[in-house]
Order: sequence, then structure tokens, then C-alpha cells
Amino acid sequence: MTRLRVVVVLFSTAFLAVKNPKVLQAFGKRLRQLRLEKNLTQTELADAIDVARSSIQRIEGAEFAVTLDVLVSLANALKISLPELLNFEAPD
Repeated sequence: MTRLRVVVVLFSTAFLAVKNPKVLQAFGKRLRQLRLEKNLTQTELADAIDVARSSIQRIEGAEFAVTLDVLVSLANALKISLPELLNFEAPD
């Protein structure tokens, strides 16, 4: 049986012009809150979406801008909808 492996690309904010870094901070805080509510470690969540634990750490720490495919994977792993994942106050 052949196993297809999906490669997820995360963009470092150091190389990507982010319009509002506070949005990344708010999303990172939201992700951490949801992960803890589901009693998941960073490693468990990372394994569920096939990325390194450091990727989850960097997302939660607002060091990475997340792509749409990662958002969908996170929502699926947390067993919530994408709108629920993105339900946070976006600062101006």
C-alpha cells in the first residue's frame, strides 16, 4: 500500500509581510485555548496534522502565518468547524 504524505508549509513572519501581527497573536492564543480545552499537548496536535511540535509552538507564539490548508487541518484535528476555530477578536 502506498501512503501519500502531505507536506504543510508554514510561512515565518520574518519572511512574510504581515499586515497585522496582533491578529497572529490573537489566533495563537485562540489555538492554545482550544487545544487545552481538548486536553491535547502540542505534540498530540502536531501529530494529528502531521507537522512538527515546534510548528504548533510557533503558531501559538505568533511566529508563523498559517495557510488555509493548515487552518482546515487544525479544525479537523480539534473536531470543530473552521468558523469556530476563527472565532476570536481580531485587534485593529
